[in-house]
Amino acid sequence: MLKEFRDFAMKGNVVDMAVGIIIGAAFGTIVASLVADIIMPPIGMMLGGVDFTNIFVALKDGATAGPYKTLAEAQAAGAVTMNIGMFLNKVFSFIIVAFSVFMLVKAMNKAKRAEPAPAPAAPTTKDCPLCLSAIPLKARRCAHCASDLPQ
Repeated sequence: MLKEFRDFAMKGNVVDMAVGIIIGAAFGTIVASLVADIIMPPIGMMLGGVDFTNIFVALKDGATAGPYKTLAEAQAAGAVTMNIGMFLNKVFSFIIVAFSVFMLVKAMNKAKRAEPAPAPAAPTTKDCPLCLSAIPLKARRCAHCASDLPQ
């Protein structure tokens, strides 16, 4: 059983999948940082200085009553919140990851060159001019109708 598990785990597909998952997780952290630290601040500035992480709705006040200025303040008070800004950050992250994967797959498909079609094999037979039977190219007489063939 241990040998079977080792054979399964060491198959090329399993190892490739594991590498893909690890790289995907690392890529996800980069994209999350790109969205939170690079993309969302200018969008927030264009929308009047909005910090998307602090767009939330307090559903229930915490130990201290609201209103809360920041999401961190609401969470520290134990308030129940609907985090709309955090959701928007995740949506932007997903769009960037999906677009990146699309571009990667597109580039890989373009890089794959279509394998040239194999050259057609040279013919080994010809048709008899009288009976139209297939006969070897070097034949001098048709095996089917016994006629002499022109050379």
